[in-house]
Amino acid sequence: MKHAIRLRAIGMMALGGMVFSCMAADAIPAKSKTYQVAIQNFAFAPKTVTVPAGTRVTWTNRDEEPHVITSAGALFTSSKALDSGDTYAVTFAKPGTYAYYCSIHPMMVGTIIVQ
Repeated sequence: MKHAIRLRAIGMMALGGMVFSCMAADAIPAKSKTYQVAIQNFAFAPKTVTVPAGTRVTWTNRDEEPHVITSAGALFTSSKALDSGDTYAVTFAKPGTYAYYCSIHPMMVGTIIVQ
């Protein structure tokens, strides 16, 4: 296979002019959307996000202080302490309302509504 080229990032292989493609088991299908929540000025923005089931929500800490994303009612796993620039993501598979807060700064609250 001296002509084989493996492109790990996109899961493709070229062999003798033919291109083969595969998707990793943990890859997100192209039709899935990731919603972003900024952590800024000791608040979540947007404070409430409505998403379809199966959506991935990513929080990004834009503050200089650490924050911990914690589910009210333990409906999803808490993040580690997020330093400035760190991200945390959760995929919401089931419909429902997911309230969350920062366990370091409990006045910071937000809601994910999954339809």
